[in-house]
Amino acid sequence: MVVISLADRTIAALRANHDELAALVPDLSADQLTGPSGAAEWSVAQVLSHLGSGAEISLAGYQAAVAGSPAPEQGFNQQVWDRWNAMSPPDQATGFLDHNAELVASLEALTATQRETLTVKLGFLPAPLPFASVVGMRLNESAQHSWDIRVALDPAAAVAGDAAELLAEHFSGGLSFLTGFIGKADVLSEPAVIEIEDSRFGIVVDDTVSVTSSSVPDPTATFSGPLEAVIRLVGGRLTPKYTPDTVKVTGNVSLDDLRQVFPGY
Repeated sequence: MVVISLADRTIAALRANHDELAALVPDLSADQLTGPSGAAEWSVAQVLSHLGSGAEISLAGYQAAVAGSPAPEQGFNQQVWDRWNAMSPPDQATGFLDHNAELVASLEALTATQRETLTVKLGFLPAPLPFASVVGMRLNESAQHSWDIRVALDPAAAVAGDAAELLAEHFSGGLSFLTGFIGKADVLSEPAVIEIEDSRFGIVVDDTVSVTSSSVPDPTATFSGPLEAVIRLVGGRLTPKYTPDTVKVTGNVSLDDLRQVFPGY
């Protein structure tokens, strides 16, 4: 049996995400670009600007890692953000398509050895991250913000099932620090161990917040609903307006409690 690596699967999900947006974005009207997105404070064009600038910054980091050269100098990110923020909404949209396409193609061009051995230095972490975890961070950003764009057109939009499965795998592995950082364990009055029904994952809220990749022993609560809803919950995007009727939480925590644990970013 051929085993496809986590890095390979994540790059494939990034490709699918890009192709979906590449089919959608060119047909957005001026009003749709400047209209609200699923991100509370951003228009659709601003979400595309965030994704496009992130693609440019990410590619610079990957290229430095592949070349064995220093990461971009301090201030590089801010220069990129300032340039993108100054663009018009149509330019932000076309710029996203161009830069994200370049990023995904560059990831696809990496060899199997590079995908398995490469590490990337990120300014906000003390040590370089394995390549699979870095592209996992990009998938999280792309999946959440793709939803921000698509939900502006379709209130029933969801994160793709394969991307949701991959992100749960990342959160329970190399990206466990993310849920520990964004999760607010102290908002609960007691610890909670939440099984995610019909999945191999769970959420533990104790001294910190973590996602586990195996069935949780002695759960105190159950999350019923699609795994994509859990991923949006972690990203602060499972608001009442966009919560499927199939989502229920029973036990010693409520869905509103979990929304406080994951306030979003």
